[in-house]
Amino acid sequence: MSTTAAGTAITTARSTGRGGPWATLVAVAFGVIMVALDGTIVAIANPAIGKSLHASLSDLQWITNGYLLALAVFLVTAGKLGDRFGHKSMFLVGVVGFAASSGIIGLSGSIGLIIAFRVLQGVFGALLQPAALGLLREAFPREKLNIAIGIWGAAIGLSTAAGPIVGGLLVEHVNWQWVFFVNLPVGALALVLGLLVLGRNHRVDRGSRADVPGIALLSVAMFALVFGVIKASDFGWGDWRTIGLFVGAAVFAVLFILRERSARDPLLPLGLFRSRSLSVGTVLMVLMAFAMFGSLFFVTFYLQLVHGLSPVQSGVRLLPMTAGMVVGSPIAGALIGKIGPRGPVATGMAAVAIAMFGLSRLPMEASAGLTSLWFVILGLGLSVVMVGATEVIVGNAPVQLSGVASGVQQAAMQVGGALGTAVLGAVMTARVGNVLNGHWTDQHLPALTPAQVDAAKSAVAGGVAPVPPGTKAEIAALITKASNLSFLDGMHLAFTVAAVVAVVAVGLSLLIRRSRNGSSAPAVPHV
Repeated sequence: MSTTAAGTAITTARSTGRGGPWATLVAVAFGVIMVALDGTIVAIANPAIGKSLHASLSDLQWITNGYLLALAVFLVTAGKLGDRFGHKSMFLVGVVGFAASSGIIGLSGSIGLIIAFRVLQGVFGALLQPAALGLLREAFPREKLNIAIGIWGAAIGLSTAAGPIVGGLLVEHVNWQWVFFVNLPVGALALVLGLLVLGRNHRVDRGSRADVPGIALLSVAMFALVFGVIKASDFGWGDWRTIGLFVGAAVFAVLFILRERSARDPLLPLGLFRSRSLSVGTVLMVLMAFAMFGSLFFVTFYLQLVHGLSPVQSGVRLLPMTAGMVVGSPIAGALIGKIGPRGPVATGMAAVAIAMFGLSRLPMEASAGLTSLWFVILGLGLSVVMVGATEVIVGNAPVQLSGVASGVQQAAMQVGGALGTAVLGAVMTARVGNVLNGHWTDQHLPALTPAQVDAAKSAVAGGVAPVPPGTKAEIAALITKASNLSFLDGMHLAFTVAAVVAVVAVGLSLLIRRSRNGSSAPAVPHV
């Protein structure tokens, strides 16, 4: 597609939107809210689902892992479909499919059906998310795109943090099925708004052909990578199965690159990454998600199992971080529009590092005021990085590849989050294994054998004290204290590693340049 044609398509898209760019943002936000809410609300329902359907821990893990795998594998392909067939069409299909699969999950009476439809839900989520960013790119002029992405980021932050609170209330006062049924009214509202305010469907990359070999190779590579990361904690990082999955991911990634170099209409034109800023933005998104999802995974265990808070109380304790993201995202968008992304993103990543270092020093009974301080700083920092990295990726891509760029952005976040959870989980478990016996004997308990430490460290790393049934209350209290102290040591190390990753990201962010692409970005040459 020519540069002139791309620019004409975007101009036409803006001029024919029924409700204007801000109405487009509202419609897009409701679709994204549904997906973001689902990302955290389901975790709250897992214990109730397990009890109701007699599901094993492995079954419950696959409720999340099946969704994550489908989402990560399909995102770039979904972005390409949006470019080729129109972002409006893909957005509406994604909204309807995501809401419908949510309703079916709520009606399911077996764990197998829930897992199957969670995978389908991930596919529709992958269709929806890149299309949402593509619609924003079409609707907003270049000088206002940063503000739109900022508000989009605030909607994600608000709904992500609302998940534990809403989920806790629904599970406690209704039932676990409503954790999924809640997507039906939100999806219906997103669909109605989309039909009313979105303009005509525009195919910004109309002339391209389906790169079936590229889709197959990238899908296998992404599946092997994400599945390897997910299963590494079960198999062991040095196990032949884990190594085999990572080697397979690397082999198929190389084959994908070779295919894209020669393809007439590549799925992912490698020339995209000739933009230094786009490449750095993609790496920053991975590192940001690594630090954010990897470390915050343990905060819920800390608040609920060490502090003894309920799911709803834990969600309330995390609200300062949400407030930081909601307030910071639109401000970040406006600031980046004025001075460019380099300074704000570097500052935001530095704030993330500071907050992580602060959280790595939390005491056993941290006050709400202390946790709120670090959560506010963390939320503000994350909002700037998320908005800045997203703008750098999407803004530096040509308009005819806006969906592909959005898929790259979302895939980077998913891969980073999976890596962070797995790697920091391994770090935490190893640390717990090293200190558990020391804390155990400090409480004047009999020393544990190496086999007992191996058997107990996974439970302790998940915030659970391994108290045998029938243990006297005073002994159970000592075991719980030793376990909590060991958990705290592990959490401190995980946050420290996350802080170091954030510091590395500060240096990388200094390589970013302001996007030079306007509404008619130059076409990307094939490599």
